[in-house]
Amino acid sequence: MQQPRPYKIPHSVLVVIHTPSLQVLLVNRADMPDYWQSVTGSKDTIDEPLETTARREVMEETGIDCAIGRLSDWNLENVYDIYPRWLHRYEPGVRRNTEHVFGLCVPENTPVTLNPREHTAYQWLPWRDAADTCASFSNAEAILLLPEFADGNAL
Repeated sequence: MQQPRPYKIPHSVLVVIHTPSLQVLLVNRADMPDYWQSVTGSKDTIDEPLETTARREVMEETGIDCAIGRLSDWNLENVYDIYPRWLHRYEPGVRRNTEHVFGLCVPENTPVTLNPREHTAYQWLPWRDAADTCASFSNAEAILLLPEFADGNAL
């Protein structure tokens, strides 16, 4: 197996976790108070499949095993500038990240166990409220697409 790279790989996932009734899970970043978002994370290795990254990040950040629900690839990507405060995590010269969007439909009342190093709180919100609460424009935009993608993603 390939060893993890010393720098973060600028290819990540965004996973919109939701229930059949379109309640969306948001988590609050430990390193940025009041920064609410969906689950995100970078590939561990260049050759790690994006679905594997999505499953791993959901488990690491929320304790949710994707096997309890339905993970779907929305076939959408966002390209954005990396926040200056995090540029040191990437190879010199890397300024942009490509983020691939997934949805994960889970049963109502799915328990959440946060990784306290990464997140301090979570909340389930109706999808429109979740979009309004997100700190990231691309995350909010993905949540606003949820009704379109959730129709074929019900449990």
